Amino acid sequence: MPRESKRSRRDRSLKIQQILEATYPDAECELIHTSPLQLLIATILSAQCTDKRVNKVTPALFDHFRSAKDFANSPPGELESFIHSTGFYNNKAKNIRGACRNIVEKFHGEVPQSMKELLTLPGVARKTASVVMGVAFGKAEGVVVDTHVQRISQRLKLTKENTPVKIERDLMDLLPQDTWIHFSHLIIWHGRDLCPARKPRCSRCPLLELCPHGQKEANA
Repeated sequence: MPRESKRSRRDRSLKIQQILEATYPDAECELIHTSPLQLLIATILSAQCTDKRVNKVTPALFDHFRSAKDFANSPPGELESFIHSTGFYNNKAKNIRGACRNIVEKFHGEVPQSMKELLTLPGVARKTASVVMGVAFGKAEGVVVDTHVQRISQRLKLTKENTPVKIERDLMDLLPQDTWIHFSHLIIWHGRDLCPARKPRCSRCPLLELCPHGQKEANA
């Protein structure tokens, strides 16, 4: 594909989103939750773990721990026993306790509703904060860049960057702000369905004509 202008790349990104919306009309965050706190905890647990595995753990977890205070005051070993199967459970438990302690002490027990405040919580970087802001509060303040979004944005040549922060910056520059939240859901669903890290199913992909990587694979 010849070198694109930014305007052309923006137009292509909008076409990509339109096609994905038609392909995945039910795309949404797959972490099961009923409150901003539950979403925050589930997102912390999802680091280097599948949403499916997290969703197997959280029903019992959320039944036992009902508030930020419950998580913050959990005795050593108790929280870890619930989240063990999500991997890196000691570090995740430490971050969950720390985040919930801050929520209790600084935010009156409620998950803060600004990116700046969320980023002060232990274990909360931009990805987690953007998930909570977008899904729990409906505020588009960033684009969630997980492994699927990073991989597919690179394959689609929407970015040349290799770090989540820089990839997010490129996507925010390309996409209208009111599409930021849903764009990530669409890309994540597409990554799980047709564009995995290994052996992407390019011949079946509805984005083939818009994807430099797919066209290269098809012509190989």
